[in-house]
Amino acid sequence: MNIYDKIFHKALNLEPLSANELMQIYKFADTGELMFVGNQLRQIHVREEGVSWQIDRNVNITNVCISGCKFCNFHCKPHETQKSYTTTLDEYIAKIEELMKLNGDQLLLQGGLHPDYGLDFYINLFLQLKKYYPKIKLHALGPPEIAYIAQKEKKSYREVLEKLIEAGLDSLPGAGAEILCDSVRKQISPAKPDSQMWLDVMREAHKLNLPTSATMVFGHIETLDERIEHLIKIRDLQNEKPQNAYGFLAFICWTMQLGGTKLGEKIGSKTATVDDYIRTVAISRIALNNITNIQASWLTVGKDIAQIALHSGANDMGSIMIEENVVSSAGSTNTFDANGIQKAIRDAGFTPWLRNQKYEAR
Repeated sequence: MNIYDKIFHKALNLEPLSANELMQIYKFADTGELMFVGNQLRQIHVREEGVSWQIDRNVNITNVCISGCKFCNFHCKPHETQKSYTTTLDEYIAKIEELMKLNGDQLLLQGGLHPDYGLDFYINLFLQLKKYYPKIKLHALGPPEIAYIAQKEKKSYREVLEKLIEAGLDSLPGAGAEILCDSVRKQISPAKPDSQMWLDVMREAHKLNLPTSATMVFGHIETLDERIEHLIKIRDLQNEKPQNAYGFLAFICWTMQLGGTKLGEKIGSKTATVDDYIRTVAISRIALNNITNIQASWLTVGKDIAQIALHSGANDMGSIMIEENVVSSAGSTNTFDANGIQKAIRDAGFTPWLRNQKYEAR
C-alpha cells in the first residue's frame, strides 16, 4: 500500500486528514484517483444517485459597498449617486411574483457594506417581505454584513442574528469567505471583515441553529496551502456545532471570475483550469468529512464541467439563479432554466430532485 492509498483509506473511513496529508494528495495524486475517492465519499454521505437542485432568486439589496473588493465590478461607492441604488419594496414584489410563478421558494438577499444601513434597515426589510410573502424563505446577508452591522450597532454577533431571525431570516449564506487567510484577504478585499470574524459569525449562527453554507473562491493569488488551510478551518468549525444543529449544510467552491476587475488587471484574467477545479471539488469532499452536501458551481465553470464535478464528489447543482449580478459582472455568461438544469443532471447519469435550502425535497 503506497502513501496515497493509506491517506485515501483514512478518508473513506471519514477520518479527518491532516494538512500535510491533504497537501500530498492535492499536489501529487492523479486527478482520476481524486475523482474516484471523491465519488466514493459522495455515495457514503448521500447514499443515493439523485442530484439536488433549487429554484431561488438572487436579489441585491443595494450596490453600495465600502469593502473595496478588487474582484468586484458590481459595487459602487456611497458618493457615486448616479450609479448607486437600493431595491425598493415595489421592485421586491415584482421580483418575488416572478419567482413564485416559476415555483421558486427562496430569495438570496445580498448587498454590501452600506455605511448608512444598520440593523433597523434589515429588520424592517425582512418584516416587510415576510408580511407580503410569509412562505418565501430569506437566505440573506452573510458573515461580512453581520460583522459590519454588529460593529456599527455595538452589538454582539449573536444579538444581531437573533434580531434578524426574529424578523424573518431563515438561513445564512456562506458569502464573503473567499479564502479564509488574512494575508490573502488584505490584498483582495482589504476593508472586509477578517477571517476570524467570518468564522465567529458562523459559530454563533450554528449555536442558534440557523442553517448555513460555506464557500471558497479560488484561482487568484492564493496558494494550495491556503486552500487547504481554508478547508480545515471550515471542517474544524463544523466540528464545534451543537449536536443536532444544522451547521454547514453545504460547501460550494468556485473559480474567481476576473474579467475587467482590478484584481484581473493585476494578475491577469486567467482563472483556475478545468483540472484544477475538478481536483478542488474532490479535495473538498475528501477534506470535509463532516459536511454532507457539496455543490457544483455551474455558474462559473459551465454545464459540462459541472457534470464532471457530479462524478468527483459533488451531489448538488445549486439553483437556476433567476437573477445574478455580481459574478456575471466579472465575466460569467452561463445560464440555466428549470428544464435545462434537470436535463444536465439526467445527462450526467443522475436523477434530479428539487430541494429547499435545508436540503429537504419539495
